[in-house]
Amino acid sequence: MMIKEEMTSMERVLTTLGQEEPDRVPYFLFPNMHGAKELGMSIKEYFSTSENVVEGQLRLREKYGHDCYTPFCYASLEIEAWGGSTIFYEDGPANAGAPFIKNIEDIESLEAPSVWDSPQLLKVLKTTEMLKEHAGEDVPIIGVVISPFSAPPMQLGFSKYFDIMYENRELFDKLMEVNTDFCIEWSNAQIEAGATIICYFDPISSPLLVPKELYKETGYKIEKNVISNLNGPTAVHLASGTALPIIDDIADAGAAVVCTSAMEDLAEVKAACKGRMSVLGNLNGIEMRNWTAETAENKVKEAIDKAAKGGGFILSDNHGEIPYQVPDEVLIAISNAVRKYGNYPIDR
Repeated sequence: MMIKEEMTSMERVLTTLGQEEPDRVPYFLFPNMHGAKELGMSIKEYFSTSENVVEGQLRLREKYGHDCYTPFCYASLEIEAWGGSTIFYEDGPANAGAPFIKNIEDIESLEAPSVWDSPQLLKVLKTTEMLKEHAGEDVPIIGVVISPFSAPPMQLGFSKYFDIMYENRELFDKLMEVNTDFCIEWSNAQIEAGATIICYFDPISSPLLVPKELYKETGYKIEKNVISNLNGPTAVHLASGTALPIIDDIADAGAAVVCTSAMEDLAEVKAACKGRMSVLGNLNGIEMRNWTAETAENKVKEAIDKAAKGGGFILSDNHGEIPYQVPDEVLIAISNAVRKYGNYPIDR
């Protein structure tokens, strides 16, 4: 058996995205809030400067050896650019404050913010540039955007959003148009700053939240439009939502990667992708809080056995963010297990 020469993280990821087998299975860990622990500060303080986030990302990758960096802070950071607010917690992810669109009629005059006028977005771009200086061409950088279709719950609240989605298509279309312009500008700004791939977070498109028929005339068309206007590859991430019923649509929209839910069977998702997309997933981040090192090892082995053959698979959690409560030992066990079971060729 020939042992493959060790690759850089970038080589490993690009090889697997090309549906070929690299030296070992690549894995993306997103313990974004754990950076605050590394630096001994609150989550709010940690995310307040690019320097903090970069230092956190460097330390986390040194500790866990995963195959990426990300400048991502928290989802509502985008909403701050629109004039919204963020509520921080001591031991969990930040949430968007009260919706900034109070009346749906306000959508008629809504304008997208310029990326270049937002201190918060500029901070993420600075983080991306700084990470790129460290990464060079050796480590992929994952930029993150919230899809135009999935941002509105933070903009106007769930109930008003579903009202316009079902009952006022004119206002819905106007909101999607403004959000799409912003999403494309924000994505391409991150690519220009050094992001290798854009992770397009789109939980509302999951069949868990909207029927497939509605998705086909809304989320799917928006996704296809955004992806076709980006200057780099896209991973569609349904943030714990199921993907199988809409796999063909996500592939048709042009995604290079799809992230699958812990509720789905990795082997089924891999088979459904038919080599058109790579699969990212699908360790259960919520359950991970209570895993032992042994459980973590078994879960990693199971995922690799189901999806790794032939390339086209990146091991990750199913949500795109590992909870603050997941202990170091579990993340180290995941890393060790990838190196133990994930070396190609996999002949088990």
